[in-house]
Amino acid sequence: MGFNSQSALTVFERSIIRVLILLMMITILFGTIELGYVILKTLLAPPMFLFSLESLLDIFGFFFMILIGIEVLETIKAYIKKDHIHVEIVFLVAMIAIARKVIILQMDKIDPLGLIGIAAIILSLTGSYYIIKKTYNVKDEE
Repeated sequence: MGFNSQSALTVFERSIIRVLILLMMITILFGTIELGYVILKTLLAPPMFLFSLESLLDIFGFFFMILIGIEVLETIKAYIKKDHIHVEIVFLVAMIAIARKVIILQMDKIDPLGLIGIAAIILSLTGSYYIIKKTYNVKDEE
């Protein structure tokens, strides 16, 4: 029985993926704990039980970062199950990331060309996601 480089590569790849899943789980767990702490600290600071606009935007940004982490975890899980990356999940992660950017964006501090760029990204992602979903639906019907 000789050395099989393909199986060694597969074992290595699966090991790295397991480590990535573990690290992502730890990151999501501690991120969620941190988010809870930030919300509690903000609620208990004077004026009590009120959020400032700035703190609310920070919390939403933090929340979306955790959602992005969960979607990345889903991508890794899908890769393990089917041995390929689901393109639509990658697009969902990108759309969540750009939504996060738009939500925490301070309009008075961005130049108009930057807004046009963000709009182009949103349109590109939306169009691409639509095409991918349409393609998958056609394949499912066949």
